[in-house]
Amino acid sequence: MKAAVVRETGDASVLKVEPDFPTPKLGANQVIVKNQYAGINFIDTYHRKGLYVRDLPFVGGQEGGGTVAAVSDEATAAGIKVGDRVAYSVLGTYSEYTAVPVAKLLPVPDEVGLDVATSCVVQGMTAHYLTTSAHADLIKPGEWCLIHGVAGGTCQWAAQMAKLRGYKVIGTAPKGKKDVAEPLGCDELILVDEVPGTSYEDYTSVDVVSRIKEVTGGEGVKCVIDGIGKATVDISIDSLARRGIFVSFGNASGAVPAFPVLRLIGKSAYVTRPKLLDYTTDREELVWRANEVFGWLKEGKLKVAVDTTFPLEQATEGHLYLEAGKSKGKLLYEI
Repeated sequence: MKAAVVRETGDASVLKVEPDFPTPKLGANQVIVKNQYAGINFIDTYHRKGLYVRDLPFVGGQEGGGTVAAVSDEATAAGIKVGDRVAYSVLGTYSEYTAVPVAKLLPVPDEVGLDVATSCVVQGMTAHYLTTSAHADLIKPGEWCLIHGVAGGTCQWAAQMAKLRGYKVIGTAPKGKKDVAEPLGCDELILVDEVPGTSYEDYTSVDVVSRIKEVTGGEGVKCVIDGIGKATVDISIDSLARRGIFVSFGNASGAVPAFPVLRLIGKSAYVTRPKLLDYTTDREELVWRANEVFGWLKEGKLKVAVDTTFPLEQATEGHLYLEAGKSKGKLLYEI
């Protein structure tokens, strides 16, 4: 089968499309999905670079959507049929076919396109756990939440979901993506200069902390959702209100450096570094999150922007586009 494969870690050039990579075999409690789309996410670039270590060689990606091509007996017993439209998250989605455990499948409603459903699986589900669970209920409706990079993929979802949860939202975004950030409904939008050729912004171009203190009447925010990483860690911690929580979930500008826990004492603050797998620990939790997200999509309460769809043959170009900060929404491969 056709697949985009990493045989050595490195820059985007190591992601190569191979025409005859072995097609996965159907196992117990699995289905084979014929992929129509695969999502392109920052975590895929961390795998490719070796920041998050995987055994070589591997097929890239961990977000897919398509139709069921083959079913195990267990899948049949669960009511899954050949031809069903599904989305899912397992490793190895940059390929024509993927073997997917039944427990990982998300049935896609007819009202939701497969491209949008595929976009939901990692970015949408990540935004869901960030705004519903990762903050450990340390923020309540009516309180302030800071979300960095709301013009990017995951945090476009997160800003909208935070508003649906009743939080007051301060978003940061680059000036060049103001048109993307403004319609998201943030109560306050802080625009910063861009760093050309990167996936993050120049957070030194504006005194973000002072602006946040001004907006919040000097109190700060109860929750920070930060996928930028190294460039925003100081801003995030310094923006917290008393007993606020810093939720660090990404490394777009580089990994967050180590810092002494004593730094949190000023506001008795909390910090967490979550990941999606720990917030979809069983099928019940997975389906609950997916149903809520798909429900918002069907009701028109969430708007999803698919920026660019690359053919899988342009696998390298997809990663380069993401890492250069060009995206104003979700990036996909069409297979």
